[in-house]
Amino acid sequence: MQVVNEIRSAGGRAESWEADLAVPASVPALFDRAEAALGGVEIVVNNAAVSEHDTFDPRPDARDWAGRLTAQLTAESHDRHFAVNTRAVALMMAEQARRHVNRGATWGRIINLSTDASPSFPGEISYGASKYAMESYSRAAAWELGRFGITVNVVSPGPTDTGWITAEMVEGMQRATPLGRVGTPEDIADVVVFLASEQARWITGQLHFVGGGHRMI
Repeated sequence: MQVVNEIRSAGGRAESWEADLAVPASVPALFDRAEAALGGVEIVVNNAAVSEHDTFDPRPDARDWAGRLTAQLTAESHDRHFAVNTRAVALMMAEQARRHVNRGATWGRIINLSTDASPSFPGEISYGASKYAMESYSRAAAWELGRFGITVNVVSPGPTDTGWITAEMVEGMQRATPLGRVGTPEDIADVVVFLASEQARWITGQLHFVGGGHRMI
């Protein structure tokens, strides 16, 4: 509620609800509540994610890239990731498109959050793969929804300190990043704000690496 209160104190309108995006019925329910409170939804930012460590390595002492013990992939670990990171994002985009067209809207933004390790993420294989699949859905959505005035883009962060980075990790991450530091949530949020703006009207179907050069293509 801190963010909601800050927005309201600055004169804006904001609401907050909890939902389990692994439950498909949560998606239309969220749109219903948002429309009832604030009107038609023009901008969707898909930032919810499940992130757990899993691996193909069958050894009981298998470790991920950061040296943390990691369990072998199971059907359950796979499905937990794909239910939220892939399926829920696809359903959110489909729901946004349906309501957008039904109300005759001509302007919309969808911004999906990925990871710059999505092509191959040893030790977090289901997380990386689910994000990679989401990127494919996003490009397809950009093609199909552009005719309705909706842009669809992906923000792909590098290492960003949202509470999971330990002091032991920082030095290695800094060395692997040309700009020489770990990212902050504000670094990512600024790019999301830009993509949601009118200034980004000619950008769609793109994967934006936001990590100080941690990954380049």
